[in-house]
Amino acid sequence: MSHPSGRQYLAIPGPSVMPDAVLRAMHRAAPNIYEGELIEMTAGLIPDLRDVARTAHDVAFYIGNGHAAWEAALANTVPAGARVLVPATGRFGHGWADVARGRGIDVQMEDFGKSTPLDPARVEQVLRDDTGGQIRAVLATHVDTSSTLRNDLAALRKAIDAAGHPALLMADCIASLACDRFEMDAWGVDVAVAASQKGLMVPPGLGFVFFGPRADDARRRMDRVSRYWDWAPRANPESFYQYSGGTAPTHHLYGLRAALDMIRAEGMEAIWTRHAVLARAIWAAAEAWSEGGPLRLNVADRAHRSHAVTALRLEGDQGTALRRWVQDNAGLTLGIGLGMAEPGDPAWHSFFRMGHMGHVNAHMVLGALGSIQAGLVALDIPHGRGGLEAASAEIAAITA
Repeated sequence: MSHPSGRQYLAIPGPSVMPDAVLRAMHRAAPNIYEGELIEMTAGLIPDLRDVARTAHDVAFYIGNGHAAWEAALANTVPAGARVLVPATGRFGHGWADVARGRGIDVQMEDFGKSTPLDPARVEQVLRDDTGGQIRAVLATHVDTSSTLRNDLAALRKAIDAAGHPALLMADCIASLACDRFEMDAWGVDVAVAASQKGLMVPPGLGFVFFGPRADDARRRMDRVSRYWDWAPRANPESFYQYSGGTAPTHHLYGLRAALDMIRAEGMEAIWTRHAVLARAIWAAAEAWSEGGPLRLNVADRAHRSHAVTALRLEGDQGTALRRWVQDNAGLTLGIGLGMAEPGDPAWHSFFRMGHMGHVNAHMVLGALGSIQAGLVALDIPHGRGGLEAASAEIAAITA
């Protein structure tokens, strides 16, 4: 069935759906980068970014993606030869560790697999065993975009404190910021990294590093930080160009201004609630379908599932077949099962992910679920009944 009319729905875990307001803000001629509205507008982005991260501390932005933010966080705090602890719960924990190794940093991995969250008690013991204080930072992923596990950062902070260890707590919030509840200051996070293309609803191209006083103290103790990665002039610029380390990402900034206006108008509590409700609707549908067939959610415990992205598994090549069916016949693009199996492994074709982050609402999610159910039927994949009804009930409950 062709679908020449109607919008395509990109339901992958980033880039996320871009609001019309963001697109309109970016669709403009290039502005003056030396004086005028762009300079004034950029300064106004900073307090709104702080509000999203729930922090009173500093933020620096970079022209780059989440990988750039990973590197920026490390470049300002951890010298080559020092050690970091990485409690990984999926591909992106290992990705941040790889960036650290590339900077000459010694990485101590604690791999918790792809279906269970990190164990704060285990991290605490590792830190207690580090009697020489060689570990400079704990690099934790709040939500791993591949496994879709959500980790308890507040509990991790308590574990670090209980061990009496001075390590910084760094959090990868790339998939979670403005989707899952994140409270940087209240949870004791020293550094949080994020990017523009997910909950912030802007095209890929901006990376963000939020940092508190303990992290800034670590920056001052560094022998050197390269001019480009140094967050000091970016967070407290004397000239406009220092925000970006050079020419500003002009149109991304206009898009970000529009996105932050939308976030402020809705309110962070309402945004977190919306994402939670829509996530529960997706889980309810998937759980109903799983009762009569091979479909499984990657994370069994709802308490550990992200509200921004959901990883699922079928059998054999059914995941790829379903993705292609809904894309070709319903205009819906689902995410590949990134990091859940290697591309050469036949199981790679079993996994898929559904992104539900940022500019998304009930009719979009219900439409996506309806398309998935149609694909299950069309491909003769066994599944339980009542998936759409269960999803609808979750959404209706919020207004009851």
